[in-house]
Amino acid sequence: MTRRSILRGIAAAPFVGAAGAVLAPATAHAATTDPAQFALTTRTGNSYGEFADLNAGLATKLPKVDATAVLADTNRKAPRLTSAPGTSQAFEAGFTWDSADQAVDYWIPQGVTTSADAYGNGVYPEGGSNKAVLVSWYFETDPDDDGVDEYALDKGLRLTFVNYNSAAAPTYRHVLLVEPVKTATGEFSFNPIRKHAGGILWYGNLLYVVDTYKGLRVFDLNTLFQVDTTQADSCGLIDGTYYGYGYTYVLPQSGAYDNTGKFLRYSAIGLDRASTPDSLVVSEYSEDGAVDYSGTSWTGTGVPTTTTPKVVRWNLDYTTRKLSSGTPSEAVTVAQKKIQGVVSRNSKHYLSVSNGPSGTGALRTFTSGANTASTVCNLAIGCEDLSYHSSGASGWSFAESVIWNLSEYAGKRYVYAVHADGS
Repeated sequence: MTRRSILRGIAAAPFVGAAGAVLAPATAHAATTDPAQFALTTRTGNSYGEFADLNAGLATKLPKVDATAVLADTNRKAPRLTSAPGTSQAFEAGFTWDSADQAVDYWIPQGVTTSADAYGNGVYPEGGSNKAVLVSWYFETDPDDDGVDEYALDKGLRLTFVNYNSAAAPTYRHVLLVEPVKTATGEFSFNPIRKHAGGILWYGNLLYVVDTYKGLRVFDLNTLFQVDTTQADSCGLIDGTYYGYGYTYVLPQSGAYDNTGKFLRYSAIGLDRASTPDSLVVSEYSEDGAVDYSGTSWTGTGVPTTTTPKVVRWNLDYTTRKLSSGTPSEAVTVAQKKIQGVVSRNSKHYLSVSNGPSGTGALRTFTSGANTASTVCNLAIGCEDLSYHSSGASGWSFAESVIWNLSEYAGKRYVYAVHADGS
């Protein structure tokens, strides 16, 4: 979690490099808090119109495809991992990126989710057979964080579709995330989304992406568009042609949930299939154990009663794949700094905790209302988002339940699953 647009204007300390420092305090304290203060409100459009109408307009201009078509049209190879990457433990499976994506400094991976989130049997689409992993990346104009933009054009967010039908030889393709708009002359178009995408969640046909200061963005994986690939620095409708920064496909936003309660830092997101009903959880990042709510970028009604990082839960409607209600069903605090990912199983919560560009990450767990958290196993350096993959997923399962993680630093980028019990 290094994007300068998030940290700009915030007095944040540098990453701690000493192994173990990130885990202080050794005992993380947890307590329940009023969930109703973190309300979300559904938003179905933007200043250009309703998302449904804007995307329908694009569909009259561009070839429309779905996630299944993209998974069948991958164009890069993802080398299989045969052993635990870096400092991680309890390794089960995984892959890395091709040499270009492993080395690129301006695209940085952040979020991970799989088809085991999308459907309970682990495969996509419903009734289908695809085993897939999705990863979000953000564009960093100042990758060395020296206050000078090495890259003038911020290309926003991209989503990687990884075809994991062959664990021995995964393949993938990048897709640009966009927001549908209209041009000054009223023509249908789209813009890049210049956000962080620190966490993603795939549920049915919907993809949820955290918007740090605002809430959640939603994308319909049944609605992608094929665009012209000849202009790597152009996006949207330009002189009668649609471009997506050189990518073949763009995925337009289809909905949103805006924060209308107290400020909440939407840093990571995860699914809980063990709860009744299914639910999603959001966690907050803090540099030193206290969430910084300063600045003017926030959507909401003001700071909450505590700056201790929180895990907040919303129930999901299985039939619509949307939130059942904008009012959360649970909120707990946990005195843990540098939380990068979260998944839950009823009252048990898993956190990925980072430790800078040279320190070992950790998978930690705590129980709602309890006063301690414990380390399950080490994760790779630069650990980010989490995704739980149950052994009960009949279409794509491992011998035991695993948790997917990914790492962000160039040259140390892996997507991998560890045993949920740390064994």
